[in-house]
Amino acid sequence: MPVGGTTASHPAASSRTAGRDAADRRAIAVVVGVQVAAALGYYAVMGHLVAHLRHDTGLLAGTIGLVLGTRFLVQSALQPPLGALIDVLGAPRAGVLACALRAASFALLATADGPLGLLGAACLLGAGGSLYVPAVQAIIAGTSPARRPIGFAAYLVSGQVTAVVAPFAGLAVLKGGGFGLLAAGAALCWAIAGTLFLVQRRRPLPGPEADPVLDRPGAGTGMETFRGMAAVVRDRVFLRFAAATAAGMLLAGETTAVVPLKGFGPGRTTVFFCVAAAFTAMVQPWCAAGSRADRPRVLQAGLVLSGACYLVLLSLDGGGGAPEAVGLVAAAALSGVGQSLVQSSIFQSIARYAPPDRVGAYLGVSSCLSGLTVFAGDFAVGALFDAGPAEAVTALAALTVLGPMSAMACARPLTRRP
Repeated sequence: MPVGGTTASHPAASSRTAGRDAADRRAIAVVVGVQVAAALGYYAVMGHLVAHLRHDTGLLAGTIGLVLGTRFLVQSALQPPLGALIDVLGAPRAGVLACALRAASFALLATADGPLGLLGAACLLGAGGSLYVPAVQAIIAGTSPARRPIGFAAYLVSGQVTAVVAPFAGLAVLKGGGFGLLAAGAALCWAIAGTLFLVQRRRPLPGPEADPVLDRPGAGTGMETFRGMAAVVRDRVFLRFAAATAAGMLLAGETTAVVPLKGFGPGRTTVFFCVAAAFTAMVQPWCAAGSRADRPRVLQAGLVLSGACYLVLLSLDGGGGAPEAVGLVAAAALSGVGQSLVQSSIFQSIARYAPPDRVGAYLGVSSCLSGLTVFAGDFAVGALFDAGPAEAVTALAALTVLGPMSAMACARPLTRRP
């Protein structure tokens, strides 16, 4: 009997393993497809939105700032409750809703010609973003630990590559048919992304292999959503980690303001972001191999490198000489590598730490803290640059020091308590 029982169990175990592996590969493929379609629609428009608002609709700079700031604040504020809602609805359903909101926002952008319509589009854009990022990452978190690093690497690389290509594609459409056609095309891209989420939804794992994050029944209650938020708010260990790592997102995002403010023109600024995106993508295979991103020292190294980027920028004056170009490329490389290490480490830490039925809530709270930190940092850095050259040096020095300080705060790994 023992022999017979053992022989019979092997095919069943092998079948479950093969089914889990096939489901993981399918989930990663869906995530990559969603990310390419969504990033193409998003960056093709956002790369040209400010110019459209300024020159085509004639908005004042302050009104443009209000529109962009509204999108960011809505997205950051809604991430905790909508992240928890993902745990109730399931990541694929939440992804479909996110894509529908984003498609509607770009469709409204295609026709809006006044502040009211633009603010409505900004609110829809922010609401969709608050669901989209944690929904996609929750799908990756639902894969097996062995596949999870590969899934996140594929997600990040596909997004970075598309972010480089999309503005050029958007420019071609803009010249051929105007901003309305470009925004309508972006809405179509997000509709395609939503369809891909439906593909993931229709293929859940069978029986005991089903993942509650990927395929939770839709009949949830608002109380369940708030319970998820409350569980994260009570988790002081996680909140300390999220606060410490929020600086990493600030260091990654602040280059979008600092590089132009240093006096570099559009051409060199574009080179900076392309080089940074290339290095972010190139480092991901290293992060995925052997689950290196799980190691606290990788997160610390990413934070230090992100801070070192600003040390290099501090030495530059925005001139056009060869040394300035070399320094700018070096700063971009440091930024790209640091961003790659930090993003991978934060995601792997949260995916390993969060309970399976609370992944969305944990991702949402982490994204909210990061977003608010970036918003405050943007305001502070901009004010210092406006105040004068000495204050601008102070801003860059503070960003440089912020990297190692955050690294020291992240010395201990995020470990789930028994």
